Amino acid sequence: MTDQTILAEGPRPVAAGARIQTLDVLRGVAVLGILAVNAAAFALPMDAAMAPEQSPFPLIGASAVAHWTVEVFFHQKFVTLFSMLFGVSIFLVGGERGDKPRGRLLRRRLFWLALFGLIHGAAFWYGDILLLYAWSGLFVMLMRSMSARSLILFGAAATLGLATMQAATLWMTANGPAALTDALSDESLSLAEGAVSASIAAYRSGWPAGLIENLKAWGFLQSMSLFGYVFSTVSLMMLGLGLFKAGFFHGRMPTHVYLTLIAVGGVILAVLGLLEWREITAGPSIQATGGWAKVVASYPIFVTLAYASGLILLTTRGLGMVRRIFAPVGQMAFTNYLSQTLIMTSLFSMPWGPRLMGQVDYPGQWAIVVSIWLLQLIWSPLWLSRFRMGPLEWLWRRLSYGRDLPLRRPA
Repeated sequence: MTDQTILAEGPRPVAAGARIQTLDVLRGVAVLGILAVNAAAFALPMDAAMAPEQSPFPLIGASAVAHWTVEVFFHQKFVTLFSMLFGVSIFLVGGERGDKPRGRLLRRRLFWLALFGLIHGAAFWYGDILLLYAWSGLFVMLMRSMSARSLILFGAAATLGLATMQAATLWMTANGPAALTDALSDESLSLAEGAVSASIAAYRSGWPAGLIENLKAWGFLQSMSLFGYVFSTVSLMMLGLGLFKAGFFHGRMPTHVYLTLIAVGGVILAVLGLLEWREITAGPSIQATGGWAKVVASYPIFVTLAYASGLILLTTRGLGMVRRIFAPVGQMAFTNYLSQTLIMTSLFSMPWGPRLMGQVDYPGQWAIVVSIWLLQLIWSPLWLSRFRMGPLEWLWRRLSYGRDLPLRRPA
């Protein structure tokens, strides 16, 4: 997730003063935003997290507002940004395809990332994204020497094409034949609710049953990754790398380009907000917008680019405060991502914690999310004032380079 430089003795981590600040800011905001979406997947079994109508908490009052906020402003927006930035890191670590030393480093880096992902997903939390990134990186590393234009064209075409296929499927589910629209009948809902209650009880009963529940969910998501998610992730990584090569993430584009992207994303956010609110307030199993809320939500890339554009303008043409607040979090994105898992699973599912699975509603989840945000915004700059990188960044790099690396800053 970091830049690299080549010296006479071979690849080594980039010096702190040579880092691209906009990338650190974007990574920091992305890893914080991802937690807002993942919170429900930590606090509830997978079925309830993916389908709120199966949740034990009805979407009324404060719960409706809390869920609406996640769906409109966070869902898929920040993981899209994180995926694009990982595509950038493929090039920053591996360089051009003809650079064999850096290519070997990149392959080792992806191998260790896959191992981290296996442990993270199987033993801690089924929603791991690291293994997916390692798989996807194997494809993107083969395309890292393509031109900015080709990467943007292929990445954008694949991203929009897959989004359109998803949007069409969701629209047909709401407006197509009865065989599709009857998927959420009363009978199927009651079965699902029973399954969710049983899963919550298993998580709360102790480690063996909770581990089995996690492994079942993790196995399902991994099968989805191999046959679906990897294609959308690769296309986003290509798009991100293309935009990096074109100077987008450096802030080198004309200001009107960023302002146009912000305007387009703002319009989509406004439309999505209205549609999602109608869906939530109408109640479960009612297609209040005829599927159009899901259609609009299928194109998070436009909102992601708007978010990125705003942050880039603030970082390069605006407030230095934005850089000071978010860059340390992004510089430790790997550590912060995994520490989020450690905190959340300790609260909700691990045997050493209170095992609050299924006990905290959506507003309560938001309270925990904001607390973790504050913790990471505080501890990241404090740690980096004494150390060169985050502890897990150091471990990952040490394994990838195959040699010891200094961690503590010189006195």
